[in-house]
Amino acid sequence: MPPPPRRPFPPSKGRNPGLTPSQKPAAAANSRGWDPVAAWYDKLVGESGSDYHQNVILPAVLRMLAPQPGESIVDVCCGQGVLARPLLESKVGRFLGVDASPRLIEAAKVRHGKDPRVSWLIADVCKPGAWADGSHDAAACLMAVHDVEDAVAMFSNISRALKPGGRAVFILMHPCFRIPKQTHWGWDPDQKIQFRRVDRYATPLEIPITTHPGKSSGEQTAFHHRPLSELLTSLGKGGLAVVACDELYSHRRSQGSGPFSKAEHFAAAEFPLFLALKALKVESPSLITHP
Repeated sequence: MPPPPRRPFPPSKGRNPGLTPSQKPAAAANSRGWDPVAAWYDKLVGESGSDYHQNVILPAVLRMLAPQPGESIVDVCCGQGVLARPLLESKVGRFLGVDASPRLIEAAKVRHGKDPRVSWLIADVCKPGAWADGSHDAAACLMAVHDVEDAVAMFSNISRALKPGGRAVFILMHPCFRIPKQTHWGWDPDQKIQFRRVDRYATPLEIPITTHPGKSSGEQTAFHHRPLSELLTSLGKGGLAVVACDELYSHRRSQGSGPFSKAEHFAAAEFPLFLALKALKVESPSLITHP
């Protein structure tokens, strides 16, 4: 599976399948953001991204974003800057990476800081900031929508960051089929099919994820599940109108033989891992009607 979302969450006591917004605990007063697990995450993803980044996520974002030479692009929740190199190779004129973690921004600077087209900013993308200045042709946000608690605030800032008619591409875990602790693989021996079981979907959840499975560090991240209707409505409230959608599937296939491997191969081609959305800045967000 792809690396877990990148937003630390206070360790929970016992098993917790997910908290609804009304059940959420207060945030820890001394929270240092993503920094406590930044080194682990940086090692996990690296300079070029995980296996899923390289084979699924990055090809999709480049295809949907279609960066043009000379353009200015902002990478929101950029982490250690895995998107920087592909965009620079596309000859963009300016790249800005924004993330709340000083340690991940420092890792990004070490890898990409020498290119004069690149700049980095430590900032909470859900709060007003200088980066949201209407100067960017396009924006990207990879595997981070489910990391933020206030999606509307982030979408609004991304809209403010874009020029009129600017575009943004978001790639996230598929909200229908990939909900941590709420979706699972199952096997039907009679039909010889692998199926996807969904225990919960409609209720927004904040789900704690252990960042170091098998270790006793107690460090966790929070995954904010939102049903598709809430996700799309939040984009509209933020001044972004979805114009394209793609569902991204795992590139991995079973190397075995027999009915189970055949069923596993079939299921991997039927149930998407990620959801990719392309949206355009709307000049008058009030024109978008909300339920």
